[in-house]
Amino acid sequence: MRSRYSAYTLGRWDYLRESWHPDTRPSRVSPTGCQWLGLTIVRATTDSVEFIAGFRENGKIMTLHETSRFARSGNHWRYLDGVCDVHEAGRNAPCPCGSGKKVKRCCSQT
Repeated sequence: MRSRYSAYTLGRWDYLRESWHPDTRPSRVSPTGCQWLGLTIVRATTDSVEFIAGFRENGKIMTLHETSRFARSGNHWRYLDGVCDVHEAGRNAPCPCGSGKKVKRCCSQT
């Protein structure tokens, strides 16, 4: 999961596509147009990862809360699918970058 998050932040679209399981892999992965702010792993099991990622898009601080499922394909774990909730982070919510500050005192300042 961390490698996929890093690939999103670095724009490594070929790696993201390759890290998808062949059964659910899209034909192409396109740039998202957002700035990723941080990743927090909530829980991980053998084949799933629950995480919260923060990002800035169109001037808004957003939070992506997802539980991703992974499956083995060959010698590698590949992203299969996920259930996610995306919403705008409230001004008084903890900043999704992981600083421990409130959104209004952190990433919404820049």
